[in-house]
Amino acid sequence: MSGWHIGIIGGSGLYDVEGVEDGEWATVASPWGKSSDAIFTGRIGHARVSFLPRHGRGHRISPSELNSRAHIDCLKRLGVTDILAVSSVGGLTEERAPGTFSIVDQFIDRTKGRPSSFYGSGMVAHISMADPVCPRLSHLAAEAARSAGAQVHEGGTYLAMEGPQFSTRAESHLYRSWGCHVIGMTAMPEAKLAREAELPYALVGMVTDYDCWREEEAAVDVAQVIAQLSSNAARARAMVANLLLALPELREPSPIDTCLDAALITAPHARDATLLAKLDAVAGRALHRA
Repeated sequence: MSGWHIGIIGGSGLYDVEGVEDGEWATVASPWGKSSDAIFTGRIGHARVSFLPRHGRGHRISPSELNSRAHIDCLKRLGVTDILAVSSVGGLTEERAPGTFSIVDQFIDRTKGRPSSFYGSGMVAHISMADPVCPRLSHLAAEAARSAGAQVHEGGTYLAMEGPQFSTRAESHLYRSWGCHVIGMTAMPEAKLAREAELPYALVGMVTDYDCWREEEAAVDVAQVIAQLSSNAARARAMVANLLLALPELREPSPIDTCLDAALITAPHARDATLLAKLDAVAGRALHRA
């Protein structure tokens, strides 16, 4: 058992974390390139917390240009044990209405051209993504969101689209026919990379709009999203604080902490030294074990 160190990746609508003690901005170097911004790290209650603004302060970086490998690697280097991702999403069902929060448990990845793995030639790994989120952290997030006054839906499928454009109506209807509940632009490959780094991951989607599947309504636009962001933001900050303050002092191990034990396939003699050096943070435990 050990202490909690929660990494918060804040997207549209969550640009800071309140109530952090001894907080400071840390710049972390990564062999995978630059993160969107420095990381604000400190303590709330028993837990350490490290907050990364996903798009950078001022929302400078487009979803397609995010360096998710650097984000996960930097958080791992800081000693993060679990990641809570918070982002704005569109609702694809009536009940996932603007203002509600969705704690998703599945993803469909429709992104294109984004580096989606830390591994490759010289160090091949095949990680299971059958159950892509951490149920323990997801439940804690749901309870924290309810305590903050949010209407919460637990479970559901997140359709990750490339963006930065919003969907066509045909696409929106297609995703609904697939059984998707919410749609966003940032959860993939973020969730895959967190699993490859043995970091339990949960995602809270703050619904800002109904995408464009409701034919009787105007299609979503940025003005509509920003208006809903303002009302979601206070609940999001309260949710994060509630979660951190509710954590027990000791963190019980998670099966995700050691999931690479069954994923690394390249024989030791065939491993590429340059790639191994880049993997020192995300896979160091498993590589040293092997």
